[in-house]
Amino acid sequence: MSDNILYNYKKKTNVTFSIFKDLLLTIFCIIILSSCVSMSQINPDLEGIINKKDLSFKFREYNSFIFVDVDSQALFLLKKGTVHKYYKISTSVYGTGNKENSLMTPLGIHKVSEKIGDNLPLGAILKGRVWTGGIANIITKYIDTDEDLVTSRILWLEGTEEGLNKGPGIDSKSRYIYIHGTAEEGLIGQPASDGCIRMYNDDVIELFTLVPLDTEVWIY
Repeated sequence: MSDNILYNYKKKTNVTFSIFKDLLLTIFCIIILSSCVSMSQINPDLEGIINKKDLSFKFREYNSFIFVDVDSQALFLLKKGTVHKYYKISTSVYGTGNKENSLMTPLGIHKVSEKIGDNLPLGAILKGRVWTGGIANIITKYIDTDEDLVTSRILWLEGTEEGLNKGPGIDSKSRYIYIHGTAEEGLIGQPASDGCIRMYNDDVIELFTLVPLDTEVWIY
């Protein structure tokens, strides 16, 4: 009798363990699938954005360029029409515009004219495009400070469209419009800058390594 009881106990235990293992596997699969859905929801539909803004350029013909969508506060790095990288950003808190001293983010086609800060440490504070030797205290909470620090890396933009972002009084390069890191990372994802395009420090360091000089930057 004792041998039969022991056998039945082991059999039930094995069945229970098998059910438990299958349950854990199912839960794991659900978590993975949920994560994939969440990631796809985070990445906006670029073609939908382009159609909405009535941009007729054939972006698939470009080997590599940057597209900045002001509405969704997103930056896309595209390679032959495919989204290679996607980043959350912050454009100007004052809106979009091209006037000198307006503190607005300029629209239109630009290019990366200079890259500054190669090999600087994360959070390095740059003033006048020169490292001060200081490292910013990165604020991850939703706090707007009195400073608009430029940190880690600079991609200095030059306008390419006369009368829109290039020329006297509206020149993006003369206005010192950059893509750069910020100490106010807690504000990324909403308009918060004084005209430039802010990024998380890790992100701008990565983007810096991925794009060469003269890469086109479309801001719309």
